[in-house]
Parts: sequence; structure tokens; C-alpha cells
Amino acid sequence: MTARAQWIFALLLLVILAASGPYAQTPDQPPAAPPVGSQPQGRPAAPGQAPVPGQAIAADEYRIGPEDVLDISVWKNAELTRTVAVRPDGRISVPLLNDIQAANMTPMQLRDVLAKGYSKYVSDAEVSVIVREIHSFKVSVVGLVKNPGRYELRSQATVLEALALAGGLTEFAKKDRIVVFRNDGRRWLRIAFDYNQAIYDNAEQNFQLRPGDIVIVP
Repeated sequence: MTARAQWIFALLLLVILAASGPYAQTPDQPPAAPPVGSQPQGRPAAPGQAPVPGQAIAADEYRIGPEDVLDISVWKNAELTRTVAVRPDGRISVPLLNDIQAANMTPMQLRDVLAKGYSKYVSDAEVSVIVREIHSFKVSVVGLVKNPGRYELRSQATVLEALALAGGLTEFAKKDRIVVFRNDGRRWLRIAFDYNQAIYDNAEQNFQLRPGDIVIVP
């Protein structure tokens, strides 16, 4: 082998070693897919689907309830702008319109009702409704828990979270016979909850509570 051939052979060998060594480049890997069933944080759940715990709730999903405190503003009209509390009967008292039903409405729905009512007295009335304080989201946890009672929540909560607020289950609690009583406006519903299944087998058992729910631990 001539010196020129040896030089070419050595050059090719260096090229091969460089390509297969630790500095060789590899194609960029695509980002890992999100877990099945996960949703981007801050995006509302699909219709009919319970929001994921810890997920932001869209503003138009909140329903006003008794004891909530509302800021009602009418642009360029200080006399109609005020802070009001929702009465136990679900109504609020405002100037000119007197008593208005507010409970079970979203802030946007109440805004539209007020704007329509004020349009008789104020031209092009621009109304805004802001929920200043939430006091209507209350659930009760009774039975064999360490701290039974009625709890006022500031955001969505699941059954397990409510049980945690109540200090957890006592030693003799029947974990597979927990029930949630819920009033749908017409009657009381009885919803079974299995503590062990929610923790070990089926996380979907840990459903979201609604205002007025009663969790009973036998």
C-alpha cells in the first residue's frame, strides 16, 4: 500500500470514528405526548365532563348563590353602582329595579338582565357584575370523620378533598358505604362513593361536589 493510499485510509477511518462516537448527532426527539385523559391547564372541561381537580374553571361556569357578595357597576352612573349581597331567597335589591333574581345565574346572565332593566331608565347602559366574595359554596361532611361539620369552599372540591377537610375517616368508618346526598332542585339524589376504589382502582370515582352536597360516612 502506497503512502497516499495509507493516508486516504487513515482519513476515512477518522471520519467513521467521528460519526459513531459520543459527539455524533442524533435526530431531535418529538416531545412526549401528554398522558391519556389529561387536559391543558386552564382549559374548561368538555360539556358534560367534570372539571379536572386543580384545573381553572371558566368564569361563565360559576353560578351565583345565596350570601355571595357582588359588585354591580353601571358605567358613568355612580348612583346605580354598588356592592350587594345575595339574600337567602336568592334575590338582590338594586335601585329602580327593586328585587332581581340572582341565584343560579352566571355573572354574565345577571349582567344582561340588569342591562335590559336599566335600559328603560339609562340610555346605552353598560353594566358589569363581579363576584367579590363567594360564600354560597358549602358542603357538609357528617358521620365517622374526625371533624364533622359544614365547610365553606372557595373553589371546586372533590369528595376526597372534602373528607380531608373533615380530618379524614375514623378507624371504624365503612369506606365502601359512603354516600353523597345532592338536591337537584326537584328531589334528593343518593350517590354512592367507594373510598378504596377512588384511591386504588378508579380515580373517576372521586367526583366533584356541588354546593349543598352532604357527604355521609357510616
